[in-house]
Amino acid sequence: MKVLVLNSGSSSLKYKLVDTEARRTLVAGLAERLGRGGRTHADAIAEAVAASAAHRVDAVGHRVVHGGARFVHPTLLDPECVAAIEECVPLAPAHNPHNLAGIRAACAALPGVPQVAVFDTAFHATLPRRARTYAIDGVLAERLGLRRYGFHGTSHAFVAAEAARALGRPLEELRLVTLHLGNGASACAVERGSSTETSMGLTPLEGLVMGSRCGDLDPGLVLRLLREPGASLDSVEELLGSRSGLAGLSGVGNDLRDLEARAAEGHDPSRLAIAVFSHRVRKYIGAYAAVMGGLDAVVFTGGIGQNAVAMRRRILQRLEFLGVVLDEARNAAVRVDEAQRVAEVSAPESRVRVLVVATDEELRIAELTAEVAAGLHRVGADGAVGLAVSRAHVHLDAASLQALFPGRERLTPRAPLSQPGLFLAEERVDVL
Repeated sequence: MKVLVLNSGSSSLKYKLVDTEARRTLVAGLAERLGRGGRTHADAIAEAVAASAAHRVDAVGHRVVHGGARFVHPTLLDPECVAAIEECVPLAPAHNPHNLAGIRAACAALPGVPQVAVFDTAFHATLPRRARTYAIDGVLAERLGLRRYGFHGTSHAFVAAEAARALGRPLEELRLVTLHLGNGASACAVERGSSTETSMGLTPLEGLVMGSRCGDLDPGLVLRLLREPGASLDSVEELLGSRSGLAGLSGVGNDLRDLEARAAEGHDPSRLAIAVFSHRVRKYIGAYAAVMGGLDAVVFTGGIGQNAVAMRRRILQRLEFLGVVLDEARNAAVRVDEAQRVAEVSAPESRVRVLVVATDEELRIAELTAEVAAGLHRVGADGAVGLAVSRAHVHLDAASLQALFPGRERLTPRAPLSQPGLFLAEERVDVL
């Protein structure tokens, strides 16, 4: 299947046309400076469609950052789904509006082509209550949706599956710590195929030190900043999200390569930034090994995880007690890309394997989109009912629901299921 994957940002659109059977990129591009000179997301979508004109587009997969508690699987887009994504805007005001702009433009540009939303938060829907719950007033938290959602889920899921394939073991047998390290950074405990802990929370600010985001800090620090003369919510939010992390610690910027060069020259703030970054990641590895009751492999990915030789070495220092032994020669020589996705950097005697995996979120989105689109049949003159088949359930669009249950706007809940927002319905149909 040929799937056009769209990642819509505030002023850019990244796109790839992916052949999911060959697991190969056919077309790729980046449209930038949207919003300037009258150039819109619709113009960028038109550019992506034109670039893909030599191929048949079977489906479109959209990266959507936040799906809230409702969206825990890739979802076929219809007006109700789009409206529900819009309801998640307060949870991701910097991302979801731009994702929606891309969705609307693509639906207009490619009518009749199945459009699927793949959510960054969905992989973390399996977080147990103890991991997703903040210790604040429960009624208030429920009303405002204040809980840990996690992000980078598409990347964590992809590299976990690639690691299992490289290790020659079923993912359902493994306990992995996956580390997506880049300008944005997060850790995930992947226990037997499911996310059971992750470092980002309600927002992408929580967790590891990042390029310009603070990561974990004392909430009292935020209150202290807000009491400063002239401080405002906007100024503190900008400080924590755009002027913290590696950039704030070093005063040099958010590019680790620049910090390593300055540190080699004796620049102490850069040395401190590197040390804080690696310390935080190491701490999460140890914590997640404890949470899972053991560890089979550590998986590095992202711009820093895949390319920063010295940072991988720093992170893995002092983890010998867990059975982690790095092979220095392998670590220095490793290169991963679309052709060679996985490389091992652990020593032969290491009880815990250490892998570097080239993440490919677009390929993961394409594969998930293909799963949904493969089971899609429109309601037509032959009476066929539209079903999008996912791993353990089916999706119905509004037209198909009407065909099965005329006059019903929604199904009738019978009993709640374990996943938030899902339920067993009173209605029944026979699938032949």
